[in-house]
Amino acid sequence: MLTPDRIVSTTCPYCGVGCNLRLHVKDDFIYSVTTPFDAVVNKGNLCVKGRFGYDFIYHPDRVTEPLIRKTHQRPGERTQAFDRDAWRTVSWDEALDYVADRLVEIYQRDGARAMAVYCCAKATNEENYLLQKLFRALFRTNNVDHCTRLCHAGSVVALQMALGTSAMSNTAAEVVKSDCFIVTGSNTTENHPIIALQMKDAVRKHGAKLIVIDPRRLELCDFATLWLPLKPGTNVPVFTAMAHVIVKEGLVNRAFIEARTEGYAEFVRSLDDFTPEVAEAISGVDRNLIVEAARLYATARNGAIYWGMGISQFSNGTASALGLIHLALLTGHIGREGTGLNPLRGQNNVQGASDAGAMPFHFPGYMPVDDEEAAVQWERVWNVEPGGLDRARGLTTTEILSNVRPGGVRALYIMGENPMMTEPNLNVTRHHMEDLEFLVAQDLFINESGAYADVILPAASWAEKDGTFTNTDRRVQRVRQAIAPRGQTRPDWTIICDLAQRIELRLGRPASAGWSYAHPQEVMQEMASVVEEFRGITYERIDKVGLQYPVFDASHPGTPYLFADTFPSGRARFFPLEYVPVAEEADEEYPFILTTGRLLEHWHGGTMTRHSQLDALYPAPLVEMHEIDAARCAVKTGDAVRVSSRRGTVVLRVKVSPKATPGVVFIPMHFVEAAANLLTIDALDPQAKIPEYKACAVNIQIASEDDLVAPEAVQERGRY
Repeated sequence: MLTPDRIVSTTCPYCGVGCNLRLHVKDDFIYSVTTPFDAVVNKGNLCVKGRFGYDFIYHPDRVTEPLIRKTHQRPGERTQAFDRDAWRTVSWDEALDYVADRLVEIYQRDGARAMAVYCCAKATNEENYLLQKLFRALFRTNNVDHCTRLCHAGSVVALQMALGTSAMSNTAAEVVKSDCFIVTGSNTTENHPIIALQMKDAVRKHGAKLIVIDPRRLELCDFATLWLPLKPGTNVPVFTAMAHVIVKEGLVNRAFIEARTEGYAEFVRSLDDFTPEVAEAISGVDRNLIVEAARLYATARNGAIYWGMGISQFSNGTASALGLIHLALLTGHIGREGTGLNPLRGQNNVQGASDAGAMPFHFPGYMPVDDEEAAVQWERVWNVEPGGLDRARGLTTTEILSNVRPGGVRALYIMGENPMMTEPNLNVTRHHMEDLEFLVAQDLFINESGAYADVILPAASWAEKDGTFTNTDRRVQRVRQAIAPRGQTRPDWTIICDLAQRIELRLGRPASAGWSYAHPQEVMQEMASVVEEFRGITYERIDKVGLQYPVFDASHPGTPYLFADTFPSGRARFFPLEYVPVAEEADEEYPFILTTGRLLEHWHGGTMTRHSQLDALYPAPLVEMHEIDAARCAVKTGDAVRVSSRRGTVVLRVKVSPKATPGVVFIPMHFVEAAANLLTIDALDPQAKIPEYKACAVNIQIASEDDLVAPEAVQERGRY
């Protein structure tokens, strides 16, 4: 057995659970990952990605030197290229000078509206803070966003509307203190495996009652008292019918409602349209199940709600999340341990990237960009002249690409994101990428989006740098460098600062100390100087155990659960809801509803896990179907089928699965050879601007084996 030279404590780079890792290093090589049994988040448990999914660091396709495309690509003629021969290797100075020259040229010619940036939910808090600062302070644009727009934007907007804040209210481990909890729109066992273990313990060891509300029969249904199998996109009728039952049967917490909420009377009047009978007709859920679920949750001593992107990723995603918020407000199941409203954040630092200001509507700390006092504070800290920061809301991720055209967005900077896998309706996305004038990709690999780039800036992985991540519990935790960066790769924060100094020089602005940081902890200190919820977070205080914000000063212990006495908005607010069907329902031509999501073995666009040994565990895409639908299509497990929507077509194999329900099929989002987002619709929630990934109409036809994408074709595109 190897004896490590050192063991480095850090935080997992995958989902929002934020598990504590110990990286065992020998000769500057990570050869094993363990976790301490007393780890506050995961208590000695790790999923397969956390324990084995680190080897992408060493994959031969890793980009380890800066690259500039050999041939200039004109807008409209931009093409994908996975072949390294399309680029020439350059020095860091040449690459950064070229990026600075082109960005400044476009900015000075077309102004702030031409500039846009995708920050990254996999990068650290400090790196996201710096990148949004660069584009706001130097290019004066709020066209700043990241993948929260594509996952929990509906939840964020709903929580801000109702409560005045957007983070998870409680700590996931508190589920063992709940005597009833709802899990909806979340395949927790595969997407947040360690939280799922805690949920199972709550049922098996502590007697909690679990209610699962989901179109698919997930593993958690085996532990549930009730499963409500609703049709995709019918969340609002089901949740509001539960509210109807709670009000009609007098199960409300009237003292809580009177003391801490507003809008109740108007909300109650709106419930006449949402009886259990109406909800059954729309959703397909038995009315008796709706009544039983409402009673079980409302009469609990401590009731909690956990939800995932099966709530937010709809064109009515904000309304869906509001439907859940209403249940907590009606019953007073919030502001106490074991209760709360708990959106399970997807990526390792999607919460932190949002906190750090990587959104078009907010500065760091969710301070609105159109708030004069907030803008003045950041102008002072960022050395920007009075009135220099833009006070208008910027474009979201989906709006950025749809505004790529002359007179619109011309330059896009992408740090660690992959819109050519994660945007809806990818055939349209491809045209937008082709029409960009200048594209920079800062990443570990040349992924499907980076293949369009003019410049590739090679970034260090999470194991090769320092910083912090914030998990779904609002816990800020350390990320530590365990090994030297591969080749000439550099931490994202040093790339950003070096580039910013060059841009400042070219813009003719006075050189400032605002880009000279000796260590990421100085970046955190700068953000905390304005964002009071972070004032008490220092690297020293989180050296061993992270802190859950708000942490208001150096002696504050952190906040495991929120809203004990009040809400940021003062009183929480009810909103009467209307049911708006999904943008595209099944019909005779497209008789099935497609829903998409993630797998235990893989991660989002696949950039990390498909360069890992994890790829061998689930090496090819499958479409999950119910046995009734499989018989209807005359197919069985292993058969090749063509799945088509009004936007595109993919070919993949069938998996007849007990998880599926009749009329609903599931395709994971990770596989370029059958990219689910070639099929999905780009209908948006009008408030959150989040796409409707969870429902679109498709048809399924038998395909030839020859139509399947061969493994070698995927390998040629930079994949295993």
